[in-house]
Amino acid sequence: MITPRLWHDGLVGVAPDSPYVRRFWTAVLGPTAVAELLRLTTAARRETRLRRPLRLAQLATEGLIALDSGTVLVRPTVPLLGPRQVRRLSHSLRAEHEAILARRSC
Repeated sequence: MITPRLWHDGLVGVAPDSPYVRRFWTAVLGPTAVAELLRLTTAARRETRLRRPLRLAQLATEGLIALDSGTVLVRPTVPLLGPRQVRRLSHSLRAEHEAILARRSC
């Protein structure tokens, strides 16, 4: 069991329940990892315990969480995909992602 903590590092992102997370992060990580990220975020906000997620290392590798001396740190928002993640999207999703970013910067 773990009790995740919120990680306020100043990174701007989108709300965990945003369609962006489900559409693009799921395409990169898979549905299990995204579901675990959402559970971690909820548990951190509520300061509740949950079973150690199976995809914890994957989430840390992608920079979505941090592991610090046995503590799981979770951002209150989910960052936008970085260049490395965008390259892993299909061509159609990559184009959709670029269009969303273009609208967002207006």
